[in-house]
Amino acid sequence: MKTEKLIVCSDSHGETSGLEYLRNKYSREYRFLHCGDSVLHPYQLDIYGFVSVQGNNDYYNAYPMYRILEIGDHRIYMCHGHRDMFFGNYQMLAERAKGRQCDIALCGHSHIYHHEVIDGVTCLNPGSIWRNRDLSEPSYMEVELEKDQIRVERKSFLHSLK
Repeated sequence: MKTEKLIVCSDSHGETSGLEYLRNKYSREYRFLHCGDSVLHPYQLDIYGFVSVQGNNDYYNAYPMYRILEIGDHRIYMCHGHRDMFFGNYQMLAERAKGRQCDIALCGHSHIYHHEVIDGVTCLNPGSIWRNRDLSEPSYMEVELEKDQIRVERKSFLHSLK
């Protein structure tokens, strides 16, 4: 069984250095996912090869509010989070994902890294590759999917530059 590899980021807010870094660091065998608030026109985000959803600060309304991705044996509910959870309530996000037969939920919006399994749904938030609100270094995730396994590793953008 092939291992599927994902790079997940969010909330870059017009700053492209993190996106450039990710595309240069990781090979083409990775899928690149952006959980919204890129604040870039879709053609700009396409240059970096990211699949994205609409964030609350994205001006162009050219991204979908959510996506369902089927990758390997997994169904992934991907959204920004501003309409799918309130005040860090990941239970609501898990319910939305489960209602769409998804076992993984990806979101952003909070600018705070989060990894939790709720009712069989792995809820993931990479934090912000631009600026985290909990004062931690900007972050993203490397996710590996193999059969029923989900491996997640938090990565620091600033740390990666050292």
